[in-house]
Amino acid sequence: MSGVTVYKTPDASLMNQGIAGTINLHTVKPLDYDRVLQVNAQLEQNGHDKLNPDGDDSGYRGTFSYIDQFADDTVGIALAFATMESPNQEERWNSWGFPTTGAGDLELGGAKPFVRSSTLDRDTVMGVLTFEPTDVLSITADALYIDFSDEKILRGIEIPGGWAGDTTVGTTSNGLVLDGVFNNRRPQIRNDFERRDAELTSFGVNVAYDLSDVWTLAFDASTGEVERNIWSLESYSTATGRSSDNTTTLDNIAYTMQGSNLGARFTPELDYSDTSLVALGGSQGWGNNNTVPGDAQDGFINTPTIKDKLNTGKLSAEAGLEYGIFTGVEFGVYFAEREKKKFDDGLFLTLPSYPSTAPVPSQYMVGDVSLDFIGMGQSVAYDSFAFWSDGNYNEVSERLTVAGRWQNSWTIDEQVTIAYAMAEFDTDMGNMSVSGNFGLQYVQTDQTAYGYATFFDSNGFVVPQPVSGGDDYSEILPSLNLVVHLTDDQLIRFGAAKTQSRSRMDRMNASFGIDFNSAPTDGVNWRANGANPALKPQQATQFDLTYEYYFSDDGYVAAAYFFKDLEDWQVQLEEPFDFSGLTPPPGAPPVVNPNGFVTYWQNSSGGDISGFELSGAYDFGGLSSSLEGFGVVGSATFLDSSINIGGNEIKVPGLSEEVYNVTLYYERAGFEARVSGSIREDFLGEVSAISFSRELVSVKSTEIWDAQISYRFEESPVEWLQPLTLMLQGQNLSNEPFVTFQNDDPRQVRDFQDYGRNFLLGASYRFE
Repeated sequence: MSGVTVYKTPDASLMNQGIAGTINLHTVKPLDYDRVLQVNAQLEQNGHDKLNPDGDDSGYRGTFSYIDQFADDTVGIALAFATMESPNQEERWNSWGFPTTGAGDLELGGAKPFVRSSTLDRDTVMGVLTFEPTDVLSITADALYIDFSDEKILRGIEIPGGWAGDTTVGTTSNGLVLDGVFNNRRPQIRNDFERRDAELTSFGVNVAYDLSDVWTLAFDASTGEVERNIWSLESYSTATGRSSDNTTTLDNIAYTMQGSNLGARFTPELDYSDTSLVALGGSQGWGNNNTVPGDAQDGFINTPTIKDKLNTGKLSAEAGLEYGIFTGVEFGVYFAEREKKKFDDGLFLTLPSYPSTAPVPSQYMVGDVSLDFIGMGQSVAYDSFAFWSDGNYNEVSERLTVAGRWQNSWTIDEQVTIAYAMAEFDTDMGNMSVSGNFGLQYVQTDQTAYGYATFFDSNGFVVPQPVSGGDDYSEILPSLNLVVHLTDDQLIRFGAAKTQSRSRMDRMNASFGIDFNSAPTDGVNWRANGANPALKPQQATQFDLTYEYYFSDDGYVAAAYFFKDLEDWQVQLEEPFDFSGLTPPPGAPPVVNPNGFVTYWQNSSGGDISGFELSGAYDFGGLSSSLEGFGVVGSATFLDSSINIGGNEIKVPGLSEEVYNVTLYYERAGFEARVSGSIREDFLGEVSAISFSRELVSVKSTEIWDAQISYRFEESPVEWLQPLTLMLQGQNLSNEPFVTFQNDDPRQVRDFQDYGRNFLLGASYRFE
């Protein structure tokens, strides 16, 4: 890559704009560089020792790049290869939730703590070829291939709490049980494994032709495809037998809440590393009692696959003008065709020995794993993926009885055509100069979705029916950008635009499900849920105003105000619906209420985002020569946001009310040192839930610090050392965890993830 451009306010020539902003990545143009060959290598070490016996806590990264020119500088090539094996360790505490005791206090409903060791392997190959046979013609082709694999080893123990039986309650404070004993529980030992494989290929071509000294024609075309496969395996073992076994010894587990954001610490009576006690098998009775007996779920595996294809083309013309205040014009047409497919399935896993449990075969044992971080001591560890791969489970598809698996299998086709025109101008107003651009886009969209409608037969099995839906619509997106130069070093920027962010494709799914409850507690027999194949992109009308003062070559201050009026925001709402046209299933009561509810994704207005941003940079060398090389860059953002969901006002997901960033640096005589900090307040975030579903949770504020030092030997008297650079980098030096909580109560911790510090030591050598 040769650069990255971040657009806070769009212009009409920018395709596929976003509400929050748009990022444009630039590949190198080989004819713009001299011949160069560069090699980079880094060693990576995680601050946690490896948390699983078969995990990794060290890895590497390496890149090779080559740029050259041939045929009297009419042909240029750029080749790059990058490889990485990046480890990650995590101690994670996850709660089932917080039910209420008989006394009205909240207590821990259960917990799922585990340790994770993961390794990300990625190989990337990229090539760029440029051909400029004349001064008026330039042809550039590029190709990209990425082979991606992310393996995660997860081991822990699920501990049933207040939702699973009697609790001896100890201390309470402000409506929360702080300690107690979970009596006669059956913890579920977990040896899980997750693997995500993906392959991405992309090809592009750009042709630019100068028709004259004024006009230039350009043509761009690209095609890309990515295929992802996921295996997310859960393998269960037990020290207390199956849920149906009344002859085994159960565990009494004492627990103590460790305070806000830290979860609980446990003290068990049983030894979960005792191989004479621990056996393969489910202890919680999570089977569906239909295709799988209630006590026969000994594991589970999610196996979604996703295929995504994108083809684009763009034809444009631009000219440099001297016509009044106008200095340039550009117009063109863009076309994109995207197809995304998802197939979702999950498999119940049962041991052939059922209803008996089974010992862990010795060939799969890898030792013990430590769960001391939550007080559970050592636990049995085995290679669950190898055990499953060798065919040691009987499998039953969840698609037989779970409608959501069918509803989450879909195909989306989307065709977008954009016609645009933009004019650039430059003029004087008194002692001030004013420049900028204005234009508009006409966006035509045609979208079609294919999925399944589901209902249940009298035996509780899913009956799927193929369905489809879609919509076609058009939008006009105007934009205006102004730059007013008050003086040589002071300016004001103003931007106004209507922007849109394309919908997540799973929300455009045509699938829906219908459920019938023969004995409802609320009198509602019928309910339905689904996505929305006619869902439109999220849109906003936005304004940005910025004042910038450049008081030196390396120093500036800026103050910005922005406002975004959110339109067609996507929300999931429940609405009344008349089901009188449907026939109730066999066994329905004599009187059925035809009035029910349907829940689906909708476009809704009634939200906004506004805020201020202060930013600046300062080089302390201007104060004193002894401070030369020292500097600071920083920003502070203050946000206010809200959207209306079903009459309730909530914050816009992903946005903190306050965000601070600062970088302190020193650069002199080849030596560079940087310390960067990022602080953000609590925010509403979207995270993965069961079976890769999504849910909104509160995310705790974070303060993350990174640092880097490097030295370039460019002034070394030893010539062969001059192209060498050494670097040491530390990430998350503050060891900040990722914490989510529920009900706006930081004591009700949903998730606590401690992923430790990360360090990279590397070298770069450049041959020219």
